Amino acid sequence: MDQKVRYEIEFPINSSPQLLYQYISTPSGLSEWFADNVNSRGEFFTFIWNDSEEKARLASKKSGEKVKFKWIDENGKDTEYFFELHILVDELTKDVSLMVIDFADKDEVDESSLLWENQISDLKHLIGSV
Repeated sequence: MDQKVRYEIEFPINSSPQLLYQYISTPSGLSEWFADNVNSRGEFFTFIWNDSEEKARLASKKSGEKVKFKWIDENGKDTEYFFELHILVDELTKDVSLMVIDFADKDEVDESSLLWENQISDLKHLIGSV
């Protein structure tokens, strides 16, 4: 398997951090913009897109600030890959943005970034941040 590369993208979002956190940290919030359906059992989340299903473990969270999901392999073990959603608030302007940290194959970073842009666009429409 090719080594994936880490990349980060920041999206300005016109929202309160508290509202945004509900959409990035709960199965119901995530299923409204990130995946077709999201189920959770404790710290384990199942993300469903069409006929595809991926499992992840909620590796860490800081209330109102960030969540980090570690992808799990078919044996139920953590992989080295994760995605993190981090809410940033500018101290001076109070502008809110969402930092996405993810991994992709080197030749698929642009494609993965576009996918995130589309998903974040859905999230913005959902919370009225257009």
